[in-house]
Amino acid sequence: MTRPTVYQPDPKLDLVLERIVDVPRELVWAAWTTPEHVKKWFTPVPWTTVDCEIDLRPGGIFRTVMRSPEGKDFPHAGCYLEVLENERLVWTDALEPGYRPSSRTSEVPTFTAVITLEPHGNGSTKYTALAMHKDEEGRRQHDEMGFHEGWGQALEQLVDLAKSL
Repeated sequence: MTRPTVYQPDPKLDLVLERIVDVPRELVWAAWTTPEHVKKWFTPVPWTTVDCEIDLRPGGIFRTVMRSPEGKDFPHAGCYLEVLENERLVWTDALEPGYRPSSRTSEVPTFTAVITLEPHGNGSTKYTALAMHKDEEGRRQHDEMGFHEGWGQALEQLVDLAKSL
């Protein structure tokens, strides 16, 4: 059996959001891996997620369509790299499904996301979101776009949804 990869954030290249949330990791996992759930929490209000497609396996698709308050749609697709049930999801938008190199053109920097869920206390979860970038410029751009605020608000929305599951 192979050992899971250990991800060490590089402060020059990566952004990290870490929180303790008061829902079990199985519910956080369900919120991340069920398209109907993702559409309810994935984008910070007033944005919405109007479509989501998930093929939950390495090489499978993770696709969302985010809609701005002005009604403009922003499709975003990536490829799962690692899926460890109730523990970790890793995907990148540098690859399309089947590990094909991405042909996307976007103002948003390319990154690899690592979502880690660890049991914490009595029914809580240590939630870590790591966004890894290829260079300092991509990290800076993602940070200036509001990574911490946006991903933090989305996490709050995820927790609210998970409490209702």
